[in-house]
Amino acid sequence: MAGPDTPELARAAEAGGADVVEIGFPFSDPLADGPVVRRAAERALAQGMRTAECLQCLRDVRAAVDVPLIPMTYSSLLEAYGWERFADDAGEAGASSLIVADLPVDVRPELRRVQLVAPTSTDERIALAAGSTDEWLYLVTVAGTTGARTELSPALAPLVERTRKLTEVALFAGFGISTPEQAAAAGELADGVVVGSAALVAAEEGAPSLEHFVSQLRSALA
Repeated sequence: MAGPDTPELARAAEAGGADVVEIGFPFSDPLADGPVVRRAAERALAQGMRTAECLQCLRDVRAAVDVPLIPMTYSSLLEAYGWERFADDAGEAGASSLIVADLPVDVRPELRRVQLVAPTSTDERIALAAGSTDEWLYLVTVAGTTGARTELSPALAPLVERTRKLTEVALFAGFGISTPEQAAAAGELADGVVVGSAALVAAEEGAPSLEHFVSQLRSALA
């Protein structure tokens, strides 16, 4: 989540082996997020992190790391800021792409972004998302919010199977992946994993804790 300590945490994630760093732009009603991400968003908002401040944070992170950076947020923020203005300013600040969690694939198709699909997505919607996604497709492994879970979602394997029949784009699995063991299991199915809530928990203990956590995930995926 964007905040004063984000550049240091991004350096730690990169040092631990992260290929991409996602930076949350906080929103007051994050419908897709569980309690950990919600708390992080609340802290960021309390620290004064609004869109302009988040974009400056993105610039600071861009100066600190070399890996691709992807802001993740919600469509209301872009609506308020201006769709084209946000895309332009985020790109200028160093964003490699965007994730807009609640924006349907067929709305604002001109906005370059990573698309999300879920177990509830039809083959038609998966194909549409795969055809317009930026670089990779985000597989939401559960029909629910983000957050740690005790086991990998059984919905992931059939979702990967369906999606692979429809596209050759890279597939990254997220939502509910929180341990090296779960990452390894997901990595056997998908091309990569997205870990949010568990990384935020590790980051609460400081940059060294986050680096260690990411390095464990990296080793599990090797």
